Amino acid sequence: MNTSMNWLRAYVPGLSVSGQEFRDAMTLAGNKVETMEDLGENLEKIVTGKILSLEKHPDADKLSICQVDIGNEQIQIVTGAQNMKQGDVVPVVLDGGKVKVAHDGSKPKEGVEIHAGKLRGVPSNGMMCSIEELGGEKNLFPEAPESGLYIFPEGTPVGEDAPALLGFRDILHEYEITSNRVDCFSVVGLAREAAAAFGQAFHFPEIKKVGNEEELSDYLTVELKDSELCSRYTARLIKNVRFAPSPSWMQIRLRTAGIRPINNFVDITNYVMLELGQPMHAFDYEDISGQKIRIERAEDKEKFVTLDGVEHELDSSILCIKDGEKTIALGGIMGGENSMITDKVKNVVLEAACFNGTNIRLSGRKLGLRTDASSYFEKGLDPNLCEMAMDRACTLIEELHCGEVVGGMVDRYPVKKEEKHLSVSISEINNLLGLHLSGEEMKAYLLPLEIKTEVKGDSLELVIPTFRQDLERMADIAEEVARYYGYDKIPSTLPLSSTVGGMHPNLALNRSLRHL
Repeated sequence: MNTSMNWLRAYVPGLSVSGQEFRDAMTLAGNKVETMEDLGENLEKIVTGKILSLEKHPDADKLSICQVDIGNEQIQIVTGAQNMKQGDVVPVVLDGGKVKVAHDGSKPKEGVEIHAGKLRGVPSNGMMCSIEELGGEKNLFPEAPESGLYIFPEGTPVGEDAPALLGFRDILHEYEITSNRVDCFSVVGLAREAAAAFGQAFHFPEIKKVGNEEELSDYLTVELKDSELCSRYTARLIKNVRFAPSPSWMQIRLRTAGIRPINNFVDITNYVMLELGQPMHAFDYEDISGQKIRIERAEDKEKFVTLDGVEHELDSSILCIKDGEKTIALGGIMGGENSMITDKVKNVVLEAACFNGTNIRLSGRKLGLRTDASSYFEKGLDPNLCEMAMDRACTLIEELHCGEVVGGMVDRYPVKKEEKHLSVSISEINNLLGLHLSGEEMKAYLLPLEIKTEVKGDSLELVIPTFRQDLERMADIAEEVARYYGYDKIPSTLPLSSTVGGMHPNLALNRSLRHL
């Protein structure tokens, strides 16, 4: 999983360390960082500039001479680009600046340095550049042209640091996360770990209870017929959906995770999946027959066409989302072509559910389908995430004026998952780790991880949050203590042994005789 340091700092404001310091500390704390990429490396002296005028080069049909306002002065640049016009704001590399990618597509380690010079006898004091020359991938910038300069939205100020506006002043870390730490497959989970590792405060994203005066029960009914394969199913209705580009901060965060921004509604569902680790799905309300949703298994040899236009043959081991007449999605894997969201949709049903991870993995393999959503569900999610993710998504929908949230939420949750209570011995933890920590010291390491801790004599009385499915016994708690005490601080000791050293008398006699 790739995570942006700027995004983490939104939840851990005191995280003021370098990328390498962060990498080392997180790895020592058990969250191994595989790779690190500085997106702003080799991007120097690049500002936003407004094209004041342009005219054809007198000696070259394919070149244009542009007068560009860069905030504190006006400079002349000769360019071969064809897609710009007067008034456009573009990235401008000044004399002595650097870009990541050369015209031939190569990425020199030291970057490509730009110098003032002459093109066909006309002075040029810099270079206007494309998104690729800044190191961006065109597929992640839907507004970027097929070829030519990148053009900023209208109203972008001039003289600003262009890479920063595009989200390139950031550091990405790629983690190796083991399957038992499903909570770390989210930005919030890694932010919680970072806050504990650096002793900083962790701020959870703002989540509100939103909704109008109407009741969802007047619009939709949900029937959960297979609680073994779906432990929880929640749904809400969004009326009068308004599609528009999502704000730049959201687009930047999605790009750092390798997700292409599409529109405000789709971006919100992807954003919540990355932020909280809970996939979501949306249906066109008008395509739901009978205004009813059923969660049940498919029929044997049932045919179903997924969003990618491929027809699949299902069987009774595969969980489906159905309306009053037909299947409209493969639960936790992919939606159906018959309920897809288009630009013409008016009302949307939003789903957040918890599906059986083993079944999702087997069903996906059987159908040859693996999606971002199924990769999350395969790991076994916390059902208590559903409501939190739904509230977060609806909060963003209202903040971004994306639609009107109908009051109330359908919540089918037959067996609620509760927090675990665990009692462990302080002395046993110390014996296992070779340390001499007090109960209060251990408590100080556990509380930032949201493990409620009370010291009673030689015992730690713990309440384990439901998102920490990996904590089940004393050794697990000892590992948490060791991670944040610091593995590098644990002294080297010899293991205790009841075996007495020395040579057996028969072996000693044998050796003496051989010597003689």
